[in-house]
Amino acid sequence: MAEKEKQKQKQHKKPKHQHPSKSVKSPPSAAPDYSFKPSSEVKGLRFGGQFIVKSFTIRRARPLELLKLLSYPPTTTTAADKKKTTTPPLPTTAAFLPTNFTILAHHAWHTLTLGLGTRKSKVVVFVFESEQLKCAAADRGWPAEIPLGEVNRRLVRGLTGCELARFKFRKGCITFYVYAVRREGSAGFGGFGEDLRLVLQSVASLNDFLDHTAMLAMPNQRSIDFAAVPPLAAMAH
Repeated sequence: MAEKEKQKQKQHKKPKHQHPSKSVKSPPSAAPDYSFKPSSEVKGLRFGGQFIVKSFTIRRARPLELLKLLSYPPTTTTAADKKKTTTPPLPTTAAFLPTNFTILAHHAWHTLTLGLGTRKSKVVVFVFESEQLKCAAADRGWPAEIPLGEVNRRLVRGLTGCELARFKFRKGCITFYVYAVRREGSAGFGGFGEDLRLVLQSVASLNDFLDHTAMLAMPNQRSIDFAAVPPLAAMAH
């Protein structure tokens, strides 16, 4: 009798309610690309309440200067390689470094404000999807020197018809802003995704900079040779 009653109870039990999202499995869809945004919507440089920093200037970096700052590994070239016409590393990048005035002004501002003013300088790196886009957007129209307060308006917002993805790295006294730039509506990052990967990996692997000694030396160097330049001194906290 007990077994018959248990069977009747099982038959009269109501089925459990299942949520539609759990009961029906929708086919997996391709994830949208949220990283890239139009130039008018992507985040620019941030200054917080340090409005005086907007008047500090940054200058266009020479290609080898950027490689040195990123501690890019030196390449060994043979006599046969020198005869060939080779393109420099990271041909699709354009970078801006703090000027000597900016670095010294940061330290002066920090002292005058009794430690409240920031000593952190900003480095801005643009990685384009092609050399043609870099030539059209950066090489022809961008100035050799620009105030930090004009970067968002003239450089970032000025890339009309392009999509950008922003990456921010805090490395001690230097904050890196890396922007990946591609034409609007493009998929992926063309054939130069390797340049973007190398820049991001190099910046991410850097140790924190405790001072600006290496950067202060850069403008005074007539030439940069990896064989003659010691490794960049970057110490961690």
